Amino acid sequence: MKYLVFSVIGAYLLLACSGPKEKTYPQKLPMTESVYASATVQPDSLYHAYSVATGILEHIWVEEGDTVSKGDLLLQISNTSPEMNKENARLALELAQKNYTGTSAVLNSIKDEIEAAVLQLGNDSINFYRQKKLWDQNIGSKVEFDNKKLAYELARNRLDALKKKFERTKNELETQLRQAENNYRSSLTNTNDFTITSKINGTVYALYKNLGEIITTVEPVATLGMTNRFVVELLVDEVDIIKLRRGQKVYITLDSYGDTVFQGTVHKIYPRKDERSQTFTVEAIFNTPPETLYPGLSGEGNIVISETKEALVIPKTYLINGSTVLTDEGETQVTTGLENMSMVEILDGIDEHTALYPPEP
Repeated sequence: MKYLVFSVIGAYLLLACSGPKEKTYPQKLPMTESVYASATVQPDSLYHAYSVATGILEHIWVEEGDTVSKGDLLLQISNTSPEMNKENARLALELAQKNYTGTSAVLNSIKDEIEAAVLQLGNDSINFYRQKKLWDQNIGSKVEFDNKKLAYELARNRLDALKKKFERTKNELETQLRQAENNYRSSLTNTNDFTITSKINGTVYALYKNLGEIITTVEPVATLGMTNRFVVELLVDEVDIIKLRRGQKVYITLDSYGDTVFQGTVHKIYPRKDERSQTFTVEAIFNTPPETLYPGLSGEGNIVISETKEALVIPKTYLINGSTVLTDEGETQVTTGLENMSMVEILDGIDEHTALYPPEP
């Protein structure tokens, strides 16, 4: 009898301590599946400016935060050799132009010689044919005829030689002029290599060198980007990248703006994976950007890959091994659909009237 009393009391205490078992029911709610990504705000068309020449930084035309236009001067590198080469090329070009087209051109002197040779040939031609006519009539001496003939042939040959000299000299001077023009243009290019200019209309966001420092071709000297147009760089895990498409919605939160959520759109997906972080870069554009933005602002992004207005959902913590739930009938097989960080869609196996119990610990 004593043992029976203890058994009844023990059973009663066990039942009282366990109480009613916790349960929940599936709910019909809007469901969104998204991909998480870390976010960083950057100016559009952001680029690093490099120098194509090595030298000493002589002058800085801008300050960080300045707005610039395409072609505006940024930095000047000191190097006297290109300036001297440019001046020498300019002088050579001027000389070549004078020789080819100027009043003291070499061709003008040859033209004068040709004109004199034409007159001389005309005179010698008259004398020769006059003497020939006399010689045909057996008048005059053979020596005199031969001398007139020789003078005529020499004058004709000299005129031919001068004409060839004119064409040859003209071609040589024209070639020299073209070479001088090419050298001068090349010297201008070399001079421009020591002047760094802006490639876009935008803002100078960073300057990396001070006056007097050595500028090389391997280190950037400045960073520039658009002034009023920003993009959001999203780093997406390689597991999720195949789910993304251009035009998908993105919900963005920035640390600087607290819990405020901004909406954007996927604009570009870069196909190359970063081997160090095992992530892909996705670029999004704000639909309505915040009033104030700075390069480097960080936050989080959720890229919407699928959504439905009404789905039967349960907490993910109630799902066992990804495919079963605990009901009054025991473990029940279910088919899942969309899921997010906390909820999962149930497509088949239970309905909204099915009581669910958390898995046994």
